[in-house]
Amino acid sequence: MVKPVPYLLLRLLIGISLFGHGLVRLPKLDKFSGWMVKLFEGSMLPQIVVEPYSYVLPFAEFITGIFICIGLFTRYAVIAGILIIFSLLFGSTMIEQWDAIPGQLIHGSILIVLLNYIEANHYSIDYKIKKH
Repeated sequence: MVKPVPYLLLRLLIGISLFGHGLVRLPKLDKFSGWMVKLFEGSMLPQIVVEPYSYVLPFAEFITGIFICIGLFTRYAVIAGILIIFSLLFGSTMIEQWDAIPGQLIHGSILIVLLNYIEANHYSIDYKIKKH
């Protein structure tokens, strides 16, 4: 059984990471997109897929991170986070960026733990709403 305080701390760890990844990219969205398109130039993924993804990813990370941090729609936010990590893992394999994969696997594993022990999500907006 996972206790509410460790669950909160784990939720904040991953939420801040996702939030921060999105936050730093939003002010330089065009530069980030250009970097990502260039990174995937020689991959199997066409630019028509990579470019829109590069504009959506920072918003997805930012919003998902906020929801996870505050514990609002936590189950859905965690699932969204897992989907983001799936897409990042796929992208890393397409460009053979093997050194990024361990970090992505750690993020994904934390998200899976959060999903598995969602009943410990006591310090959250979700819990406050459910109690009333």
